Amino acid sequence: MADIRQELEKRILVIDGAMGTMIQRHKLKEEDYRGERFKNWPCDLKGNNDLLCITQPEIIIGIHKQYLDAGADIIETNTFSSTSIAMADYKMESLAYELNVAAAKCARTAIDNWRAENPSLREGQGWAAGSIGPLNKTLSLSPDVNNPGYRAVTFDEVVAAYYDQVKGLVDGGVDILLIETIFDTLNAKAAIYAIKKYFRENGNFPHSPLRGAGGASLPIMISGTITDASGRTLSGQTLEAFYTSVMHAKPLSIGLNCALGAKEMRPHIEELSQIASCYVSAYPNAGLPNAMGEYDEKPEDTAHYLEEWAKEGWVNIVGGCCGTTPDHIRHIAEEVKNITARQLPVVEEVL
Repeated sequence: MADIRQELEKRILVIDGAMGTMIQRHKLKEEDYRGERFKNWPCDLKGNNDLLCITQPEIIIGIHKQYLDAGADIIETNTFSSTSIAMADYKMESLAYELNVAAAKCARTAIDNWRAENPSLREGQGWAAGSIGPLNKTLSLSPDVNNPGYRAVTFDEVVAAYYDQVKGLVDGGVDILLIETIFDTLNAKAAIYAIKKYFRENGNFPHSPLRGAGGASLPIMISGTITDASGRTLSGQTLEAFYTSVMHAKPLSIGLNCALGAKEMRPHIEELSQIASCYVSAYPNAGLPNAMGEYDEKPEDTAHYLEEWAKEGWVNIVGGCCGTTPDHIRHIAEEVKNITARQLPVVEEVL
């Protein structure tokens, strides 16, 4: 397996599109989510997409495979909500580690099968990124409007939940850890701390060319989300403040995903490309949702926006988020394949 850093120096890489959008196409019922193992589970499980890595792994592997066939270099594990905190909604806190191992193995299986079917592929394609979502609880904001100081969760509890997720993803065999859709930077900092803590305490693992300096860690990708036209995250940070807050992680890349379509995300990606000393990623939604909550933007339109960003020299990794499909990824991959990747700037450090 090629070192992803070396590949990023050569070209723009493509990350996959939406997992939930593709799962919806299967029109699964409650019994499909439950499978045999969870048929007597005490609460509803429909909508727990991460559970499908255990109960319907062939569906998840098949979706990964569609994105690889479409031209994705990086596929994300189906683990956006696979923490003990998020899984509490389904009374499945104890399954968090198992869910992450199963999801990572689904991604690895898809990559291995795809490579076996396409032996002529160059080495620099096919990485599994462990998806680490933002949680359904926030450290920066109170859920009680009458008690601004209240928090539904503590920093240590968030770290413990992310630590368990990281352990599962690494044990399952991911190549990259992707902290994504960050709306609260304090949650992201807890995830970064959990990753660093895990690799500090678990240094004895097989060497991989993707691991960080001295074999100390896996590469970390960080992707935030700007929630509206103000250019701020939900917890109120400007893009530059967000960037400054997480750069101590020394990430492989920093970028934006979700919340906005490419048209609305454009000025923020331009700004990020000018301040980031690492690689820049961008995977927007397929436009903004319509009145029914669905995404209408055609694949060629999304691809056109990302092609413009690539020509401007703003991006190193591109793909899609909510509403995007293998068709979107295929068009994006085609549009950017011959465009020179963004060059890392020499950023002056000034006090």
